Amino acid sequence: MLDGSRLGRGALAQATSSREYGAQWRLVRWVVLEYLRVGHYVGVPFGIGSQSLAVIVILALVALFVGLRLYSVLGERTGHEQHQPIPKAAESEPRVEPRVTRPAATPVAPVDAGDMAFVPTAGPGVRAILAADPTFDVARFLEGAKAAYRLILEAFWKGDADTLRPHVDDHVYETFTGAIEQRKAEGLTLDNRLVAIDQAVISEASAERSAAILTVRFEADIAAVTRNADGQVVAGSLSDAVQTRDLWTFRRDISSRDPNWVLIETDEEE
Repeated sequence: MLDGSRLGRGALAQATSSREYGAQWRLVRWVVLEYLRVGHYVGVPFGIGSQSLAVIVILALVALFVGLRLYSVLGERTGHEQHQPIPKAAESEPRVEPRVTRPAATPVAPVDAGDMAFVPTAGPGVRAILAADPTFDVARFLEGAKAAYRLILEAFWKGDADTLRPHVDDHVYETFTGAIEQRKAEGLTLDNRLVAIDQAVISEASAERSAAILTVRFEADIAAVTRNADGQVVAGSLSDAVQTRDLWTFRRDISSRDPNWVLIETDEEE
């Protein structure tokens, strides 16, 4: 839809430009005629010099007229100009960096069996115990099992039945005390020493009703010496430690507040 006010301003500008053009042309014509009239009455001879001067004046007036005309046309706004939008620099497209796909990290398997807390076949049983007793901690249990292994062995070697009693069940207690009594009857004593526990791993695990049962495989270095009543060495050597592999089974009542585990069976791994 056209703007009436803008059209009106354009028409008015054209009319004003036409009037200015007529006035300018009349001014130029009057100057030329006046120059000729004055030259005629004054009696200036129109020689070559005067003719050149007249031509220069006329050309100057024509140039002035043309300049004024151009200024009136180009130097004024008519109201019909349209503002041209300033072109904007094209925005550079965002660069998409190629995504580098890194290979997935491969889980590192334990280098040595000593790094494992339990063998894979014992996993379901361990999880069953955790479900029944959320406070159960595998690492803490293994630390306690190693401490019990050392304590029970040393008490047995010394023949200390009283120290054994809280940590073993009735069957194991009877077995240990029976062996202690037999040594005493034969006049033998054990001068054994636990050099080191190389490994303690859960080999079996199960949860039966309110009881958790775990079997631990111990690998240890033991220097074993048997002496007679005179103190003479009849078997073994303190300078030569022997590696042993024992399977000890512990039991704990999950429904009880007592956190201690009891040794219920011992065996040797072949």
